[in-house]
Amino acid sequence: MRIHFIFPVTLLASLMLSLMPLSPLAAAGADRFALVIGNAKYPDADAPLKEPINDAHDVADELKRDGFNVEVGENMTGDAMRRGFDRLYGRIKPGSVALIFFSGFGIQSSRQSYLIPVDAQIWTEPDVRRDGISLEIVLGEINNRGAGVKIALIDASRRNPFERRFRSFSAGLAPVIAPNGTLVMYSAALSSVISENGGDHSLFVQELLKEIRVPGLMAEEALERTRVGVSRASRREQVPSISSSLAEDFSFIPGVGGPPSGPTVATLPPPTPEPAPAPPHVEPSAPKPVEVSVPPPAAPVTPAVTPPVPIPPTTPAATATTPAATMPAATVPTPAATPAPSPVATAPDTAETKSDGPTALALADDPTIKSLTAKLADNPDDQNALYRRGQVYASKGAYSLAVKDFDDTIRLNPKDVEAFNNRCWARTIIGDLQAALKDCNEALRLRPNFVDALDSRGLVNLKSGQAKNAIADFDAALKINPRLTSSLYGRGLAKQRNGSIGEGELDISNAKAMDPNIVKEFADYGVR
Repeated sequence: MRIHFIFPVTLLASLMLSLMPLSPLAAAGADRFALVIGNAKYPDADAPLKEPINDAHDVADELKRDGFNVEVGENMTGDAMRRGFDRLYGRIKPGSVALIFFSGFGIQSSRQSYLIPVDAQIWTEPDVRRDGISLEIVLGEINNRGAGVKIALIDASRRNPFERRFRSFSAGLAPVIAPNGTLVMYSAALSSVISENGGDHSLFVQELLKEIRVPGLMAEEALERTRVGVSRASRREQVPSISSSLAEDFSFIPGVGGPPSGPTVATLPPPTPEPAPAPPHVEPSAPKPVEVSVPPPAAPVTPAVTPPVPIPPTTPAATATTPAATMPAATVPTPAATPAPSPVATAPDTAETKSDGPTALALADDPTIKSLTAKLADNPDDQNALYRRGQVYASKGAYSLAVKDFDDTIRLNPKDVEAFNNRCWARTIIGDLQAALKDCNEALRLRPNFVDALDSRGLVNLKSGQAKNAIADFDAALKINPRLTSSLYGRGLAKQRNGSIGEGELDISNAKAMDPNIVKEFADYGVR
């Protein structure tokens, strides 16, 4: 027997509205919650993992800038992970955004992927299901609590010490069966594993952070660009996996409801099919700390066209460059036994000074800038909005406006290392090299061996004509991240200017093979 229900029209309309997917603007304004976990100290491993803790803190810092309420966990036991997930479940409200990031070991069992706590005792496959945390169960519970957008970023496709006890091969992670409205990304292909790259940060997270910082990108596009970037930089040895059932647009940067105007979102070229030859093994000299003096900027030379550029200039790429010796914390490196070059009167002819770019009025109707400006009208001391608007201004070539927003960001938080680095970079583009150097030095004082700041300071030295100091900075950056294309290409230019033509050509050739856009990128920086 069928039972017929008669709904009043107003009730039916309300019900229909409640079942409709959220609009992009609704998603942008929804509450955002994240649990970020970095597990590195597994007793059964030969040594602690180098990447997870650093990556977890970098991801957490970025998500905080994006408006997420973030909880960070390090080296979490099974009980600690379960309590962390319970706290996340308790915060979720209907329609909110929930994100989990996990870096550590992961194992698949019975067609499910499990995140492994540091105290897991795994000797047989049933132990995986007993001690591991099922990703599918976590996403299902997040969905049951009403989250509208669910995101899982899992960097756990590592060779681990557990599976060899009960398998003859490492199986990696399994496809996830997730609820609608879910976006999942693994750092490697399904059922495959990778080894750590030997650095302090994973290639996956480096590419991920670079893409989610691009203003105007929807989340799916940002992750797809991450996949392409990792594949290219690893020469297709590591190809991340993406699974999406998002029913609405979502951007990591709040207030973005569509694609950006201008060339900020560019179609990535296909990966280079043939890798370039690896550079020869050259043992670099150990740097020693000195203070570097950079000359005042030359008079501005206004170029005909100033294309927008992304911030910060960090595009990883694969290279076999031998890392530099370990740098002392918060110092300015130069090659050992080599005195710092004398200041020059002006920047060399090969460096250009950019104009100030578009005015605030010309960019006022940009949707991202408009949204951030509205936030600042309500709260002029919104540090995240100031920083984000500074990034967008810089990406559109409005460098002086970007510097002003970074000024205010630093005024509100004098320890904002990202703001110091980005202001260093923007000042470098417009030719304010002396102030740029101070910013980069401060960023490195706050976060010793900060790879982005080393890369930025290398650009300062390159534009100021101090090739030896530029080489030392780029060497130090490549020691931390051997796949950093901007440092590899910059070092090649610096070596050529320092007289090492062959070595410079080799660096440049490898950088161009990994990122064909690198030449244009440096031309946009005013370096040719």
